[in-house]
Amino acid sequence: MIILVFLIGHWYLALFCQTFFLHRYAAHGSFEMSNFWEKFFFVFMYIVTGSAFISPRAYAVTHRMHHAFTDTPEDPHSPHHQDTVMKMMWRTRNFVLGIFKNTMEIDPKYAKNVPDWPWFDKMANSQISRIVWVLIYIAFYAAFAPNAWYFLLLPITIAMGPIQGAIINWCAHKYGYRNFEQKNKSTNLMRVDLVFLGEAYHHNHHKYPTALNLAMRPFEFDPVYHVIRFFNLVGIVRIKNNKATSSTETPAETPADIALENA
Repeated sequence: MIILVFLIGHWYLALFCQTFFLHRYAAHGSFEMSNFWEKFFFVFMYIVTGSAFISPRAYAVTHRMHHAFTDTPEDPHSPHHQDTVMKMMWRTRNFVLGIFKNTMEIDPKYAKNVPDWPWFDKMANSQISRIVWVLIYIAFYAAFAPNAWYFLLLPITIAMGPIQGAIINWCAHKYGYRNFEQKNKSTNLMRVDLVFLGEAYHHNHHKYPTALNLAMRPFEFDPVYHVIRFFNLVGIVRIKNNKATSSTETPAETPADIALENA
């Protein structure tokens, strides 16, 4: 039971860091936060994602390129140009590593205003750090797993972030429903998204990349939107434009969106 509770908690905490910090903040700049809170969420994400930590800078640049080249051969992760989900994720890995190590040439506009903490990124992405986290996970499973079968869940714990990203990036461009006419093949995976904390409304997001509320129909629900509004209320973040919270108005553009439009 402890292993299952841990796995569910890990799923949602890692997913929250992905959608709140990496996606809506780092990639799209949909809200602002102070330097203190930015560093806080760097550390929080490292603790939560452990061996699957991804550089916020590398994620943001990769995701902006995904929006600029959605479902074209230049897209870092499109299921329509790779035969399998593993090939798609390997391509994504190469993009992220190339950006992180500065070995991939990119247009500077995709890196504008992204959060960057070089020494922390280097430490958190090091092989030593990943190995230590894997050993911690193994020790946890050894201590609390009722039997050896539970170790089949260990790979999910180790690769939690990539698994979540693979599901959204693959499935939300192939299956589901669409609310708008768009040139890309993005879809919404489910009508009430309590599994992916709003990330399953991928089609809505491609229509309005800056919108804080990814739910745009009465039956849709985006829980992280309400968390962000609460964080805004208590001063952890600052929502820059209230239109960014609306599902019926076009959100104000951020520097990231302007860069994508000019791609």
